[in-house]
Amino acid sequence: MNTPPSPPAAERTDGSSVRIGALVPLTRPGWVEAGRHLLAGLELGVREVNDTGGVNGRPLELVVRDTAADPQRAAAAVDELARMGVAALAGEYHSVVARAAAARADALGLPFLCSSAVLDALTDEPTDWVARLAPAQSHGWQIYADFLLGAGHSRIAVAAQPSVYWASGTRILRDCLAARGGTVVELDMGELDPAAVCDQLVENRATALLLLAGHPEPAVSIVKSVRHDRRLAEILIGAPAGQPEFTEWAKSLGDDGTAIPFLRYLPERLGALGARIGTALRERLREAPSFVAFEGYDTVAVLADVLRSHGVDRARVAESWPRVAVEGTRGRIQFSRTPGSSVWQWAWTPVQVVDRDPAEPGRYRVLHTG
Repeated sequence: MNTPPSPPAAERTDGSSVRIGALVPLTRPGWVEAGRHLLAGLELGVREVNDTGGVNGRPLELVVRDTAADPQRAAAAVDELARMGVAALAGEYHSVVARAAAARADALGLPFLCSSAVLDALTDEPTDWVARLAPAQSHGWQIYADFLLGAGHSRIAVAAQPSVYWASGTRILRDCLAARGGTVVELDMGELDPAAVCDQLVENRATALLLLAGHPEPAVSIVKSVRHDRRLAEILIGAPAGQPEFTEWAKSLGDDGTAIPFLRYLPERLGALGARIGTALRERLREAPSFVAFEGYDTVAVLADVLRSHGVDRARVAESWPRVAVEGTRGRIQFSRTPGSSVWQWAWTPVQVVDRDPAEPGRYRVLHTG
């Protein structure tokens, strides 16, 4: 591994704290609610580390930067945090933003533990500087395709916006379904309004519509149009990217937002650590924690373990990824090189397909596990 030079002494973290840079979407057009949950998990993790002696007697400090779902802003934040002397980077929810941050971290020789982004190609070339907790998109979305086929849906439409992430998801679904006789029809949301989407669903005889589009818009308007079109009473609406996970979805759609299956990265039952952290996250958020909050906590748990064991030297942190073995909230976390991935990957976090129960929208039904 090529090790870039350390920052000048004046820019190193020579004070009492060990700093971790945190990249989080906290303002629009970022998914603010996801960012809030991710930050809650990161902050809780830091608090627990410090309550148990910090990093070899030094307090852990989180230096937070808002990415606002902007790749250029994220890359600039990585530059700033590197100059500040952070030992490592953590966080990010949006895949395209995480990709920009990972590229910059790799170039600077700054360890980056990506919490929540799933795009397979997080970097163009293999790197030792980046590791990831969230499952690769190809893994999770293949499980979602298995769910669709198992439920009898082989003629799928996707309402997709232009994006590397959505295009990748469409390709994964098409490949998985085509191998088993299914088809995917792409509806371009740059060209169609929600009413036109309904017409296309009827014309193409689709039995399921997947929302590969931003939240709240156009996803919310598409759901409302489809739910209130009598021609589409039997169609399944799905959201593999997880839009229905957050309370903002339920507030925007009410009953229309139920029975929409999505991917969630949690085990069916949390162990003792997960249950305890879930309670603490609920108190901090004042609502049920999403899987993204658990990802945030687990990120800090891993980094704290690495920093305690290997020190704050950036190269030594990055070299430690294959030796990580940490009990997280959702299972034992270890990193390996998985086929098709350019970064160190936890293979694999638990994956569920769930939906909000129409009889009790605050409760989730587990429909499929992988």
